[in-house]
Amino acid sequence: MFYIAGLYKFKNISNIKKNKKLLQFLFIKKNIRGTIILSSEGINGTISSSRKNLNLALSKIKRIFKFNNFDSQSLSKSKFQVFHRGKVKIKKEVVPMGIKISKRKFNNHVEPLNWNKLINDKNTFLIDARKPFEFKVGTFKNAKNPKINNFRDFPNYLKNLNKNKNIAMFCTGGIRCEKASVYLEKKGFKNVYQLKGGIISYLKKVKKTNSLWNGECYVFDNRVSLKHGLIPGSFSMCSGCRKPISKQEKKSKKYEEGVSCPNCHDSLTNSQKDRFRMRQKQILLAKRTGKKHIFQKEYN
Repeated sequence: MFYIAGLYKFKNISNIKKNKKLLQFLFIKKNIRGTIILSSEGINGTISSSRKNLNLALSKIKRIFKFNNFDSQSLSKSKFQVFHRGKVKIKKEVVPMGIKISKRKFNNHVEPLNWNKLINDKNTFLIDARKPFEFKVGTFKNAKNPKINNFRDFPNYLKNLNKNKNIAMFCTGGIRCEKASVYLEKKGFKNVYQLKGGIISYLKKVKKTNSLWNGECYVFDNRVSLKHGLIPGSFSMCSGCRKPISKQEKKSKKYEEGVSCPNCHDSLTNSQKDRFRMRQKQILLAKRTGKKHIFQKEYN
């Protein structure tokens, strides 16, 4: 069994290049996979390994950057390794929005078990802060999606909101809403709330019978999507456009395993499709001969 931790921490950090090397060495030594993003404003990422090595990595991160707890941390598990490799990246911001923050208030974080009451309020404007393709896989009842593909464009949407409304936001793990909340508070919004721990926490803590969530939750790993209880969902990943595809979309004539789906079939060139077919041929050949390949899900 593999365990997956989603985490973030807003904190002024220094010696980033030196600490990146420390984490990279740890990832190699303990077979930690996934991605950690380092910035002067904090840390963000999702990593996976055995339970023992994952706990070791989480403790090591806290020691290196000198803090006791993450601002948010989720834990789920999978029968297969959900990442192909381990990476540590340095970026200007943990979430690119043109706003840097070092500390956050937590009095606007709404626990999953209290979330339904807030979003059922007629004076609440509910925002899905994720990208359109994530929104398409699943979202909360009555949620509005800004329909932007670059998070840096999010402020252009936020500045037009009604300040008299309760603004409730959510995203996968919570970090995108942290940035958006800071922006709104600076613009004079008083009643800004976010789902604590994001959708992942809601699906883990709220029973399906009491849930206001419709569909599944897209995740940025090989599970593709999750259901209530963080059970693997029904979506697959298109190898052509790297977007999630449903079982219904796979019935389309424009779907070809390892090559294309209805979302990208018409935009891909013949050269691209031929290249993807060659890759798929290599994958199928590896499966038949029992060899490993880079796209293989690793079972323990």
